[in-house]
Amino acid sequence: MSVAILRERDYLIASIQSDLTDAEVLELRDTLSERVGRYRARGIVVDVTALDVIDSFVARSLGSIAVTARLRGAETVIVGIQPDVAIAMVQFDLDLEPLRTALDLDEALTLLDRRTQGDGEDGG
Repeated sequence: MSVAILRERDYLIASIQSDLTDAEVLELRDTLSERVGRYRARGIVVDVTALDVIDSFVARSLGSIAVTARLRGAETVIVGIQPDVAIAMVQFDLDLEPLRTALDLDEALTLLDRRTQGDGEDGG
């Protein structure tokens, strides 16, 4: 799987390095879910900067990662959606609910700090 998963404070940062097969996307979901429990992570950042396309399967899978993580006590933020990818997602009416997105890692960590420390009930 071409995803680096790092630990930073109470968060996991998953940086997708290249396009993933459907099986790799599911493996990422399962790995993140397991590591949330192992490391007692309170948040996950998934960096999708390297993805040229986010199709309906990947969008649903990212949503599944967020729901699974939430059930295990962690928030999820997606970062790095490229402009062309965002435009295509809108044109194809892909929905990233219940995901939260941020422009970059710094913004994602700030958002997670607010969400996990109870300072921002509705997040961003």
